[in-house]
Amino acid sequence: MSNAPVVDIDMAAFWQDPYPVLKKLRAEAPIAHVPQLGGVVFTRRDDISVCEKQIEYFSSHQPQGLMNVLMGHNLMRKDGEAHQAERNALFPAVSPKTVKTVWTGQFQGFADAILDELVPQGAADLVKAYALPLSGEALKAITGLTQIGYEDMDAWSQAMIDGIANYIGDPEVEKRCHAATAAIDAAIDEQVPVLKKKPDHSVLSVLMQSGMAMESVRANVKLSISGGQNEPRDAIAGTIWALLTHPDQLELVLSGKVSWRQVFEEYARWISPIGMSPRRMAKRYEVHGITLEPDDKVFFMFGSANRDEAHFERPEEFDLTRNVTGSVPFGAGPHFCAGAFASRALVAEVALPSIFARLKKLRLDPAEPVRIGGWAFRGILNLPCSWDT
Repeated sequence: MSNAPVVDIDMAAFWQDPYPVLKKLRAEAPIAHVPQLGGVVFTRRDDISVCEKQIEYFSSHQPQGLMNVLMGHNLMRKDGEAHQAERNALFPAVSPKTVKTVWTGQFQGFADAILDELVPQGAADLVKAYALPLSGEALKAITGLTQIGYEDMDAWSQAMIDGIANYIGDPEVEKRCHAATAAIDAAIDEQVPVLKKKPDHSVLSVLMQSGMAMESVRANVKLSISGGQNEPRDAIAGTIWALLTHPDQLELVLSGKVSWRQVFEEYARWISPIGMSPRRMAKRYEVHGITLEPDDKVFFMFGSANRDEAHFERPEEFDLTRNVTGSVPFGAGPHFCAGAFASRALVAEVALPSIFARLKKLRLDPAEPVRIGGWAFRGILNLPCSWDT
């Protein structure tokens, strides 16, 4: 077991707002063993950036990890050649070229259809009415599971996200996760003959065309759903909220002084939808006088790295003019998020410019407070807004 200093945390408070604890850890114990998580957290950006790339020590292969047990052995839990082979098989579905020529136009069609219904309503919770269905429809297309409802996609994603972050072992959370993965398997079975007859650019179709074993195809489709729904959903809703609560920053983008891409990148730094990535120690390793032993569990805290005072001035502030070069919203090593291109296109090229163009004088409803939560995955839970019809 690691000799890292032991730091206890209040998990309920950490879920509500992890940033005060992470700030304290960066200053006082940047590498610390947290009993409530059963592992060692890395909180400084430079330590994470260096160690994440050393896969011979900090391994993603975690045979008994929650993701493997609950979702199957996907590319995120493989290293080296095994990881790269599956990543290469997936690439045609999410490459910059495919995103530009296939998916972005479909994303815009989904956004336009949702907004056509929203415009005359004048008020709605934009998590449920915009961010959730838009992310869900986009993910249905990308995964190839077009026969399901976006509500199912969102529910399955959330159940898996909750399951793989269930470090306290809540049996009800595990039960919901198993139900979700069983439903995904059934949906895959339904679409396999359809996509064999008429292949397309979707993840399911591309992976089947690559000759990948069906067990791995299933695991990687589940991986695509687990991250491909909640992260863009949370980024869309969260960025709308950030802009509405920072009118000076909103004016910068509406006046053309900063781009929607800059808005997306700064939000992903400020409130990282992906707050953490787990690793397993494959070999003994020493860093800053701390020894990590084989099979120790390690958490790279991206949400902390993106607020590291050594890289960002006034990191708690949402500032669209900031240089975000040092930010790691999608990771920094060989496990850099494969869906990053699609996520940027959906959020920055479609979701944000479309809603601010279509919903006139968009504003928050002052009668209902916005709620936010999470540390491994963090996002807005509700976004009550109104606009002129």
